[in-house]
Amino acid sequence: MHVFRTKSVERSIQDTDEPGHRLRRDLSALDLTVFGVGVIIGTGIFVLTGEVAKEKSGPAVALSFVAAAIACALAALCYAEFASTVPVAGSAYTFSFATLGELPAWIIGWDLVLELALAAATVAVGWSGYARTLLSDLGWDLPTSVAGEHATFNIPAALIVLIVTGVLILGVKISSRVNAVIVAIKIAVVLFVIIAGLFFIKGANYHPFVPKAVPTPEAHGGKTPLIQVIFGFLPSTYGWAGIFAGAAIVFFAFIGFDIVATAAEETKKPQRDLPVGIIASLAICTTLYVAVSLVVVGIQNYRQLSVDAPLADAFKAIGHSGFATIVSVGALAGLTTVVLILLLGQSRVFFAMSRDGLLPAWLAKVHPKYGTPARMTVIIGVIVAAIAGLVPLSALADLVNIGTLFAFVVVSVGVVLLRRTRPDLERSFRVPASPLVPVLSVLACVYLMLNLPVETWIRFVAWMLIGFVIYFGYGYAHSRAGKPSVESR
Repeated sequence: MHVFRTKSVERSIQDTDEPGHRLRRDLSALDLTVFGVGVIIGTGIFVLTGEVAKEKSGPAVALSFVAAAIACALAALCYAEFASTVPVAGSAYTFSFATLGELPAWIIGWDLVLELALAAATVAVGWSGYARTLLSDLGWDLPTSVAGEHATFNIPAALIVLIVTGVLILGVKISSRVNAVIVAIKIAVVLFVIIAGLFFIKGANYHPFVPKAVPTPEAHGGKTPLIQVIFGFLPSTYGWAGIFAGAAIVFFAFIGFDIVATAAEETKKPQRDLPVGIIASLAICTTLYVAVSLVVVGIQNYRQLSVDAPLADAFKAIGHSGFATIVSVGALAGLTTVVLILLLGQSRVFFAMSRDGLLPAWLAKVHPKYGTPARMTVIIGVIVAAIAGLVPLSALADLVNIGTLFAFVVVSVGVVLLRRTRPDLERSFRVPASPLVPVLSVLACVYLMLNLPVETWIRFVAWMLIGFVIYFGYGYAHSRAGKPSVESR
């Protein structure tokens, strides 16, 4: 069985000009950077800061963000080289097809489905929570049966997904403009938090900056971190071990820069603009994360921080409820752009898989007027809206993390392989110090994966087994890479 047949880079690029499958090239480096910032700044900066500071890192939560950013930066360099070399929709899926073969590509594509769709639904549920709180402040209380984490059907969550789906169908340029406006609001609120918060910082709240380590009670059953099962290593609260344990959590805050690579086919000058968009968005967000986390732990003692809404509640604690409302509006705007760009990335991955025949080809048809994969976008939007409306996803959040880290590992390995197998390809951006940087990227991502609970690994394996059934039941037989007209190596 030729499950490791590859699709040449030349054929991948050639497919982007097929009639009916041609996406419109409207995006610039600035558009890509804004997309990256739009999807990265969301739940992480508005929620995870408080949880990690209170339960893992203390005032040193900024160092947790830095550690997670370093792991992401290593992977970002690998993504940048791949995206500039293979400027085709599909991100890690397309890169894997060119280097590792069809079955590994399917595995990573199926993994990205899990990451992006589940993340979009999860963020939509979070959006619903903020919307419900804001409406309550305005005197309009939504029943818990129709809004919030435990609603019978979460109407606001489903509604925001459907609205964003409509925007995506109208065209990627319109989507980027809507995103740019909302991102501007979001960054303005983040800067407001930093600047306003500076006036309320108390130096005593930073001492000790790295609290003394406290052993974490040994976990049992599915909640046990895999690293504990394999090595008997018990994670610590606070101390340097707590900083790295916190990094495994705040990694969620950086999920999204890889989405930039999924828009490769819709970029005017992908070889130049993609590396700029990926690296710039990650650098901007890291700077903002570190600044916000330092301000928040300076305003309020880390032991008293709110886990649900640390930024807003920190201002409430010092008697500035008006500031808290501004933060809530920014959070609402921030989560809107996250949903938009996650759905954009999901539709482009499915688009690439359908064009390759691994999923039904009719799904990859591009709308004649808007130049977007409208069928695919509608189907994904409806499914994600249903999930967001019906399922409380807090218990499954770690699946988003493990899916992303797995994709990072595959891309990092693929960069090294493609350098060896296709040294002739033009690379407008090259990973510095290769293969050292890709190896460090793999090690960093695997370490973070090992810190995830056993039950997350079990769910991840179960999802992958479903993917194998679909691949061998449909994808393998219908793959265009298996047809004589398609180049394969």
